[in-house]
Amino acid sequence: MANQKTGGGLSHEKIETNNFLMIVLIFIVLAVGGMVEIVPLFFQRSTTEPIKGLQPYTALQVIGRDVYQREGCYNCHSQMIRPFRAETLRYGPYSVAGEFVYDHPFQWGSKRTGPDLHRVGGKYSDEWHRIHLNNPRDLVPESNMPAYSWLEKAKVNEATIQAHMKGLRAVGTPYTDEQIASAPAEVKGKTEMDAVIAYLQVLGIHRK
Repeated sequence: MANQKTGGGLSHEKIETNNFLMIVLIFIVLAVGGMVEIVPLFFQRSTTEPIKGLQPYTALQVIGRDVYQREGCYNCHSQMIRPFRAETLRYGPYSVAGEFVYDHPFQWGSKRTGPDLHRVGGKYSDEWHRIHLNNPRDLVPESNMPAYSWLEKAKVNEATIQAHMKGLRAVGTPYTDEQIASAPAEVKGKTEMDAVIAYLQVLGIHRK
């Protein structure tokens, strides 16, 4: 019954032969389905409130996270431990939404050319990370990770950190005026490698 009315004057034939109409209807279905799935999450405390002890990133960690994204580290390293035995045995406690409320955007990912980094904070010393970033094969001979030795020479740009932190505050990160005002002095003279290491050292430390 190809010409049977579907309601509202639209027939199956008309929908199936009109590409634009099909796209519009698919979009409406996806939009409604997405709202039903996503909107309730905004009202669940477990997804909107930070876990106990979680603090916003410091100014140096914010810059380190920017460098981490700029260099595409998320292409090979996930930051989400799934609630499966094999995952938790290898990486530690599974990830919960409350750990990521200050991440804009989050770095969950699914690619694992390298290990998951969500619980890497405190696992190794700063010096270990410095050597690893300069030449990964000095510590992990089988690693195919490229070296990031230029980060040791690149100075951070303290002129932009206040604007960045104000932007993060606008989307919910509770930075105070004092924290923002002191940010340039905190990062002045630091290298991008210092910043990346500071960022890595805080990942996942609140649920270990």
